[in-house]
Amino acid sequence: MSIKKRYKKLAVGGTFDRFHNGHRKLLEEAFNQGEMIVIGVTSDSFGGKKGDIDSCNKRMENLNHFLATKHDNFQISRLDDPFGSTIFEENFDAIVVSEETEPTAHEINKIRKEKGMDPIDVIVISFVNADDGIPISSTRIRKGEIDTKGHLLK
Repeated sequence: MSIKKRYKKLAVGGTFDRFHNGHRKLLEEAFNQGEMIVIGVTSDSFGGKKGDIDSCNKRMENLNHFLATKHDNFQISRLDDPFGSTIFEENFDAIVVSEETEPTAHEINKIRKEKGMDPIDVIVISFVNADDGIPISSTRIRKGEIDTKGHLLK
């Protein structure tokens, strides 16, 4: 018996570099809530502002590899801006964001409203902390402070 999901089409986006437990939590929440998950991955030009990150193709490939063993109800697309298709396609019901990207979700709803579209529900998940109580981030992993599970390396 399948469990009825709360939302038909749900958006989630990110850089998804150095795939870590925070990313895992974000995606788990999306799959728990939505029937179809549209995952936006920041493009090289847009995501590259964060520094030394894997190419967009590599990040999309890693994500697909991680999800394909568990799910078949998702599509991965490239994000060239913070909004993706949520400001063009009316049939989104919700977006899952971290505390860090919550303002972007409210900006999406502002744009949707200006275009005469219905707002989407905003589901905010809290950060996943590393062993030191500081949130896990790709930046910290790149610096060699922590691993993808939040264990201290220094």
